[in-house]
Amino acid sequence: MKNKISKYAVVLMAWVSLCGSVQAQNFPSKPIKIVVGYAAGGAVDAVARSVGQSIASSTGQTVLVDNKPGAGTNIAVKSVIAAEPDGYTLLMAANALAANMALYQPMPFDAEKELTAVSLVGRVPVVIAANPSVPYNNVKQLMEAAKNKPNTIAYGSPGNGSTPHMAIELFTHAAGIDLQHIPYRGGAQAITDVIGGQLPLIAVNALEVLPHVKSGKLKVLGVLSPARSPIFPDAPTIAESGFPGFEASVWYGLVAPVATPKPVIQKLHEEVQKALQTKEVRDRMTQVGGEVVPGSSDMFTALIHSEHLRYAKLVKEANIKPD
Repeated sequence: MKNKISKYAVVLMAWVSLCGSVQAQNFPSKPIKIVVGYAAGGAVDAVARSVGQSIASSTGQTVLVDNKPGAGTNIAVKSVIAAEPDGYTLLMAANALAANMALYQPMPFDAEKELTAVSLVGRVPVVIAANPSVPYNNVKQLMEAAKNKPNTIAYGSPGNGSTPHMAIELFTHAAGIDLQHIPYRGGAQAITDVIGGQLPLIAVNALEVLPHVKSGKLKVLGVLSPARSPIFPDAPTIAESGFPGFEASVWYGLVAPVATPKPVIQKLHEEVQKALQTKEVRDRMTQVGGEVVPGSSDMFTALIHSEHLRYAKLVKEANIKPD
């Protein structure tokens, strides 16, 4: 009896594998949707559209971007988890995918069990920018000022639990300094207040401050990345400021519902890797202040896991609560 069950199991697994292979050969045969948990016009949206256009050109199928902002991206994540696991609904995820599992209680989803990694796409560093009138011009000088007057230097962020907020918390823990966090609902108003002098510092992704740095309304003290930013080549990295190995970047990557057939995931991964080699996608990533990051699906899976652990530790130690 056991041998019969074993034979049936082998046949079933072979049939499932064959179906997945056939599905992958015919994939895609209809439009693909990439869900974005942020409003149109932002960096994640721009990256999703750039990668989507490349995949569309390669496969001959339309790739649609569906913006579903709200609840710190949880609405978008849950919609993809609930979608048909056929490869036609994907999520362009960012750090919030890993952070929200620790930030929100009860845990809104388990990304490691309910989603599967397709491919990492790229990284954009978080930057610390300041009003030009502040007396410090780099991270080292900021640290000295913060040590002399603990918890008196304020910085704005797009909100409690946002990637820039978490990045600065990771940095201040590593540096042994205290900064006063002022959360905003989005980065635009925070930037306006720093330009107006109501606030000395802001932490945001590189793209958001670029036009204001070009106009001289803001200055960049440092980028929280191991290498200098292509759009801020003169701004020192956090490694150059005395923290080699430290990184706090905004990362982007595509994920799919967990039951999506492996051959389809592999096909999608190959299409993303091709997209990352195109001049259009590379130029777009440079324009948003980042770089493409080719690699395996397993590499992205490992990143989500390590980031989940890192954020869980930080949320607990710093007692961070979502807005």
